[in-house]
Amino acid sequence: MASRQELANAIRALSMDAVQKANSGHPGAPMGMAEIGEVLWNNHMNHNPNNPDWANRDRFILSNGHGSMLIYSLLHLTGYDLPMSEIQSFRQLHSKCAGHPEYGYAPGVETTTGPLGQGISNAVGFAMAEKLLANQFNKPGHDIVDHYTYVFMGDGCLMEGVSHETCALAGTWGLGKLIAFWDDNGISIDGHIEGWYTDDTAGRFESYGWHVVRDIDGHDFEAIDKAIQEAKSVSDKPTLICCKTIIGKGSPNKSGSHDCHGAALGEEEVALTRKELGWEHDPFVIPQDIYDGWNQKDKGQQSEAAWNDKFAAYEKEFPELAAEFKRRMANELPADWQQKVDALIKETNAAGDKVATRKASQNVITKLAETLPEFVGGSADLTGSNLTSCGSFEHVSGKKPGNYISYGVREFGMAAIMNGMALHGGILPYGGTFHMFTDYMRNGMRMSALMKQRVIYVLTHDSIGQGEDGPTHQPIETTSGLRFIPNMEVWRPGDATETAVAWTQAVANTSNPTSLVLTRQGVGFNERTDEQLEGIKKGGYVLSDANDPKVILIATGSELDLAVKSAAALNDEGIAARVVSMPCTHAFDRQDKAYKDSVLTPGVKRVSIEAGVTDYWTKYVGLDGASVGINTYGESAPGGKLFEHFGFTVENVVKTVKSVL
Repeated sequence: MASRQELANAIRALSMDAVQKANSGHPGAPMGMAEIGEVLWNNHMNHNPNNPDWANRDRFILSNGHGSMLIYSLLHLTGYDLPMSEIQSFRQLHSKCAGHPEYGYAPGVETTTGPLGQGISNAVGFAMAEKLLANQFNKPGHDIVDHYTYVFMGDGCLMEGVSHETCALAGTWGLGKLIAFWDDNGISIDGHIEGWYTDDTAGRFESYGWHVVRDIDGHDFEAIDKAIQEAKSVSDKPTLICCKTIIGKGSPNKSGSHDCHGAALGEEEVALTRKELGWEHDPFVIPQDIYDGWNQKDKGQQSEAAWNDKFAAYEKEFPELAAEFKRRMANELPADWQQKVDALIKETNAAGDKVATRKASQNVITKLAETLPEFVGGSADLTGSNLTSCGSFEHVSGKKPGNYISYGVREFGMAAIMNGMALHGGILPYGGTFHMFTDYMRNGMRMSALMKQRVIYVLTHDSIGQGEDGPTHQPIETTSGLRFIPNMEVWRPGDATETAVAWTQAVANTSNPTSLVLTRQGVGFNERTDEQLEGIKKGGYVLSDANDPKVILIATGSELDLAVKSAAALNDEGIAARVVSMPCTHAFDRQDKAYKDSVLTPGVKRVSIEAGVTDYWTKYVGLDGASVGINTYGESAPGGKLFEHFGFTVENVVKTVKSVL
């Protein structure tokens, strides 16, 4: 029977061999955290390699994702469907073992990590989701939601500001099912970190309200095991286990040095490391007794079977709750979803409210919350401005259940937490901030898109219409920037009806995040036919037409009003103008050529109108068209004055149209 040290050394061997074969990667962290991985995955992790999607599994997140061979080794050794051929193709095209762990590739990878600090922040979202679902579904004697979130992280994760944002909130929430391991090896890419990282990390986490287990030898199996047991005994606080480790442990000449952080050891050093470890096996060869010592398939099957029995008893006593739990974990919408959505859109269209689209958004949220118990809303300290809450929402914290989160001034943290909640399952998260502050959380939004997660961003105060707060708060370039993120659906609705459609499309889109770009100022209203209501869903449609149009005005958001008024003025001058509303360019681009040509008729001149930078619109107006927009920063003044100052007037639109005809 293989010893624990031999089991840990299997991680070291696989990691250094895969990195060496690829001649690319990070062997240091996997070699340094091998003992921690062995103790956690063999003694404490409740998981089933036969079913990586088991609802009540413990979640494991490698926040220091550059050490990806650590998680690939663990998955391979414990029995997940990750064969040695994939390990051997580490970092190669189409390999499940990508350079950094990517969600949706290797089974058992819970989230995409690599941008440091976001893995631990996703983990906070996982643990928050577990707590929210436990509050909603668990009943006395029936703890069907009862699992841990474990995180490995390095110094780099703790230097990143987003970790401060989210770990502080985790302490406030008292997330007792969150256990993080700090790989305290004193090394980052540039070398020994004492020149740039001298934080009292343990004290910092204690100030957040975490339970901290200090000074653990990260290579001592018994000490690690005891620390995890202590962490599990603390139910009202997250735990940080501080593990002192040696980066690249086992390498005679490179351990303890940044030389093994992000580069292959070299064939000579790999051979010396084998000798140092007493590892006498060829590259990528794992003896059967070591596989036997790692295999978790039988144990995992038994764990899931025991939980299935518990759930069957729960289902018998609480059939409606059980059905709801299964629906939500399957990411399915309620059976009456489409019926209620159709009624909501028609009701909004009939009401004809002339309100700011942020207010129209709140009206929709109020209706959707009645249908979607999985809704968990929030705002980065701007609830009263984003209008992201409604009467049926209860504020939630670690002390009490609810469905609305005050994230504090933590935009980036909010995005990363929402990603974690969406990945966990059972939660449909949305969060609000001013549109301008997406710059703070952009990489979290990009990760939503990269992982194709249903996360909804409510982005208000969307243009120079923000007004008196001035250019620091006026996002003239931000909407176009978001449109360039692959998989990110960006909606900028022009009135209440388009806002209702945008929200319902966002909820129904289970494979993409959505950004809802909304106005502070009031906007007009245009009643739609049934055909036009369907056109909104297609992202772009003809709002008003003319016989044999000579120009097509394409508008979004609050500028839709201006397009309608400008078309009327043009028609009065004998210039036939069509108005196209394009609330979602992504949805429009997916339509077939015949539909797109019916909206943007080839050969007809086009002018776009949007209170933002103009370059994006060249793809629609062409080189012989024009754009009414703003390519400078704004000013501080009432929004109406700014629109006039920057040329968002009927007179300027008419002048621009005449210039291209």
